Amino acid sequence: MAAKLLLMLAICRWIVTVGLMLDPTELLLLGVEERLSVDPLDLESASLDFGGLHRAEPWGVLHPASAQDVARLVKAAYDSSHGFTVSARGHGHSINGQAMTTNGVVIQMSSGSGERRRLGIGRPVAPRVYEKFMYVDVWGGELWIDVLRSTLEYGLAPKSWTDYLYLSVGGTLSNAGISGQAFNHGPQISNVYELDVVTGKGELLTCSEEDNSDLFHAVLGGLGQFGIITRARIALEPAPQMVRWIRVLYSNFSTFTHDQEYLISLHGQSDSQKFDYVEGFAIVDDGLINNWRSSFFSPRNPVKISSIDAKGNGGVLYCLEVTKNYGDLDADTIDEEVDALLTKLNFIPNTVFTTDLPYVDFLDRVHKAELTLRSKGLWDVPHPWLNLFVPKSRIADFDRGVFKGILGSKNKTSGPILIYPMNKNKWDEKTSAVTPEEDVFYLVALLRSALDNGDETQTLDYLSDQNRRILRFCGDAGINVKQYLPHYTTQQQWRDHFGHKWAQFYQRKLEFDPRHILATGQRIFKPSCNPTSASWY
Repeated sequence: MAAKLLLMLAICRWIVTVGLMLDPTELLLLGVEERLSVDPLDLESASLDFGGLHRAEPWGVLHPASAQDVARLVKAAYDSSHGFTVSARGHGHSINGQAMTTNGVVIQMSSGSGERRRLGIGRPVAPRVYEKFMYVDVWGGELWIDVLRSTLEYGLAPKSWTDYLYLSVGGTLSNAGISGQAFNHGPQISNVYELDVVTGKGELLTCSEEDNSDLFHAVLGGLGQFGIITRARIALEPAPQMVRWIRVLYSNFSTFTHDQEYLISLHGQSDSQKFDYVEGFAIVDDGLINNWRSSFFSPRNPVKISSIDAKGNGGVLYCLEVTKNYGDLDADTIDEEVDALLTKLNFIPNTVFTTDLPYVDFLDRVHKAELTLRSKGLWDVPHPWLNLFVPKSRIADFDRGVFKGILGSKNKTSGPILIYPMNKNKWDEKTSAVTPEEDVFYLVALLRSALDNGDETQTLDYLSDQNRRILRFCGDAGINVKQYLPHYTTQQQWRDHFGHKWAQFYQRKLEFDPRHILATGQRIFKPSCNPTSASWY
């Protein structure tokens, strides 16, 4: 009764303060009032995300105990005479408010929040591993780190990852989910067998390649526009025990990209004849040189990186990062396999830095960096990240214009700048995800943090302006980049982003979320009470 009264008072407050035309009984009749929070701390948490660039004002936060709770709330929004918006939130790691909503309800899908603990609500469903069939069924709000822990009990692990594991399954599948394994296994959306999805009509549907296939492909990479993922069936493989983690350096960009492209071309070879992970990054800041190998102290490291001169290359160095998985049975051959692959590469002599570590520690490597940043108060700061897919044919132009131009070596870099290629044939064209129209394309991820340390080049305004300059350079130079984790502000930008997929994307929106209830934080479609309307912001 107390929860109902509190919720009724909150709805009345919404009516007074924002002019909400909503009958309070529409929410009270859902039977979720014990899980629908209006606690100020809960609302504050749901009003922000990792990017720290935007703020929203949700009316309430639902902590679902089941997929049916999600469906009931969305159905209420769909059936409401005036409507309200609904946004699914996992770990809140979006950058530009994509998982937030104003004048609506946030569904907190992940179970780690203090409010869930206070309400006595745990995870709706624990991961269920099917060892015989090599897959696992997981709740859409499950974090990938917890998926890994569950599957490792059976000696198994998902095939494809993101660099950071404290992200929700539904969140990464709504984008693509990429890391250094994508050249071989494809993104995470290429490693899903089945989904349970709550559409914008409040329907809870199971979908796959065979059943409700249009919804299945729409949701994968669909930016949350067509439904909320409540269950995903993820492909598994035997988990390795150990990882040989290797970094080598380049001063010549064309040599660096040539070697990266050679390594990803080996995706069809046997495990012994290829690396398991291929990434890389650009070092544009002299200050990063001395701490570049902080994770690589071992007797195998032959030289100090500070002895390398990058001035002849515009002050920029490039790092190739690769791994080889192994276990007890092939520990005797790991050296030979790695050496055979490295002899085919043309990195700077004597810059091979290696370390061996457990597979779990490698996958969870970014979390260790997070803990260090949190201890220094450098984690909860604005993150004006920019993630781009750059076609292979123009990556050298991007290097000249951005790494050696806009960024240069005069700026201090407050975060890594990743660059690595992927094979387009590992991506399913039927999904909603968008990539450049070339067989090979690069991810360039500028993962910078805005710091208030007196350095103008690390302020939010400076970095945001730098991002705009990079996008403007690409446009002026005719480099047809695609944003990953996209953020646009006009209808024409969204149409250009989706290109030939726009008509299909638009029609899928009409079919699965005709009132534009879901994921309004993406700012693609404007919420509408007219089921036949599909207007933009």
